[in-house]
Amino acid sequence: MKRAPYILQQSALCLGLLFLFACNNDQPAKISPAAADKIVAKNTAGTFPFHKDIVIKPGLHFEILSWGRGVDSVGGYLILMSDSLKNSYKSFPVERNGVITDAWNMDMDNDGNPELYIELLSKKNVKDLNVYEYNGSFNKISFPPLSAKMKKIYGGDDKFTLKNGELFRSFPIVNSSDSTQKNGAVKMLHYSLRGNSFSVDEIKEQE
Repeated sequence: MKRAPYILQQSALCLGLLFLFACNNDQPAKISPAAADKIVAKNTAGTFPFHKDIVIKPGLHFEILSWGRGVDSVGGYLILMSDSLKNSYKSFPVERNGVITDAWNMDMDNDGNPELYIELLSKKNVKDLNVYEYNGSFNKISFPPLSAKMKKIYGGDDKFTLKNGELFRSFPIVNSSDSTQKNGAVKMLHYSLRGNSFSVDEIKEQE
């Protein structure tokens, strides 16, 4: 008769050990702080490949900021205007097809409104200009393409230059059948702006 209490005690002890073992196995694994520290922010270098701050006068700034991922020539850019004296701030988004290589301001028509010139490399060696005049809002001015005559001797590698407040474009002459326009010479074009419309004049080739 004394063995019954003993058996009950042994059974209770075994049940207790099994319960403790089961509880230990159900506990989730601990995550060390070192594992959590491995999470880092993604590097965004190259997301904004071009940025230029153009100062018109003290307090009046235009910033050109391009963005895009993947293909460099596809993306967009922002023109940000800040006039701290008038407490005025505006932005103007533009889609782009090309890589922005430079930007500057002029007032070629002398009307007191700044013009912003954004130079883009639209192909491997072909450049183009986006032009906007600001007079309280951003107004695009169409930049003229090359004439049919110029396209016949154009092969890219063009350059836009500024001299004494005037705009010029030059490029090497190629595939010319005109003896007065020898291959290897340089064609120079002079641009004027009147009433938000460009005109183009040819300048004698430079040897």
